[in-house]
Amino acid sequence: MSGTSRRDFLMAGLALPAALESTANFGPLVQQSKPSIKLTYRNLGKTGLKPTSVAFGCMITSDQSVVERAADLGINYFDTARVYGGGNNERMVGAALKSRRKDLIISTKTMARTKEEALAHIDTSLKELGTDYVDIWHLHMKGKPEELADGLLEAQQIAKKAGKARFLGVSTHTLPQLLPGLIQKAPHFDVVCAMYNFTMSPDVSEAMEGAAKAGIGTIAMKVMAGGAGMGRGKPNPIMQREGALLAALKWVVKNPNVNTCIPSMTDMDQLDENLRALSEPFTGADDKILAAHLENIGPLYCRTCGSCAGKCPQGIPVADVLRYLSYSEGYGEFQLARENYLSLPREIRSVRCADCSGCPIKCPNGVHVVQRLSKAQELFA
Repeated sequence: MSGTSRRDFLMAGLALPAALESTANFGPLVQQSKPSIKLTYRNLGKTGLKPTSVAFGCMITSDQSVVERAADLGINYFDTARVYGGGNNERMVGAALKSRRKDLIISTKTMARTKEEALAHIDTSLKELGTDYVDIWHLHMKGKPEELADGLLEAQQIAKKAGKARFLGVSTHTLPQLLPGLIQKAPHFDVVCAMYNFTMSPDVSEAMEGAAKAGIGTIAMKVMAGGAGMGRGKPNPIMQREGALLAALKWVVKNPNVNTCIPSMTDMDQLDENLRALSEPFTGADDKILAAHLENIGPLYCRTCGSCAGKCPQGIPVADVLRYLSYSEGYGEFQLARENYLSLPREIRSVRCADCSGCPIKCPNGVHVVQRLSKAQELFA
C-alpha cells in the first residue's frame, strides 16, 4: 500500500467514530485502530475556556486541510501569531476554521513595541482571521517583567473592552524569569504561553506550577524540544522510529499544571501521532527514550536557562540565535529562521564568532555555543 493510500485509509478510519461518538466529559471519540482515543479537556486557568489537552500550534503549518482535519477530529484550540508566515498563517487558519468559529478557541500574538502598533496589529489579525474577536491575545516573546510595558498592557485592555479579545496573555521562552512580573500584574493576564519540554530544568516546572496556583492559564509550547530534525536539518529516522517525539509530548501532557499544549503539526501523520499522546500513558520506556534523545541533542539544543544572557562581549543574544537555528534544523523552516536572524541589529549580524580569540560563555547544559553560533552566522548572515 502506498504512503498516500495508507494515510487516506487511516484518515477514513479516524473520521467515522469522530462523527458518531461523544461523551459528556470527554467530547468526541477518535479511533485509530486500538485503543480508541478520547480527547480530554482541561480548564484554562480562570477563563472558563476548556481546550483539548493537546491543541494545535499553527506556526509552521501551510496545509489548510490539516487544520480542518484537526477540527473535524475534535481539537478545539488553534494558536497562531501576526508574525507567522508574514501574516499568511493567520489568513490560512481563518479560512480553515471560519465555518465553525463559534465552537473553537483561537489565539494570536503581537510583537508590537508600542500601544499604537499593538492596536493596529489586533485589527489586522482580526481581518486576516476573518473573525470579530480572538479568544486569547498574547504579547509575544516577553522575557523579563520590564518588557511588560504599560503601553502594551493598555492596548490589550482597550482591545478587551472593545470585544476584540476575550482574554489576555503573554508568551515567553523564560517563564521563571517572567513569572514574578505576571503575578505582579495580576489580574491583567489571564493566560501564559511558555516554552516547556523534557529538557528543561526543574525551575521551569516549578514556574508552571506557580502560574497554575495563581489562577493563570498555562499553555506549553516548544514541547518537542527542537522538533524532528534537531541538529540535522531533516527528520531523524532513528528518533522518529523509537518514538522520541511522541514520548516528549506525553511527558508534557502528564503534568496537571499544563492546561494545554500546542505542538506543531504540518501533515496528517503528525496529527495522528500527536493524538496518540491522549490515549497512551507516559511510561518508563518513554523515560529511557527521552534520556537517549537528550544525549543526542544535548550539545545542540538551547534550553533557555538564561545563564548566557548578556555574557557575549559582542552583544549577541545567544539564546535567541540558537532558537532561530532550531527553527531551521528542527522544523525545516529555513526562511522563518533567516527572517528572525535578519531582524537583529546590523551590528549584531556582522559579528563572527571565528574572529574572537576565546568565548567566555560556558553552557551549563553542554551546548556547543561557539559552534552553534558560527553555524547560524554561516547559514543566515
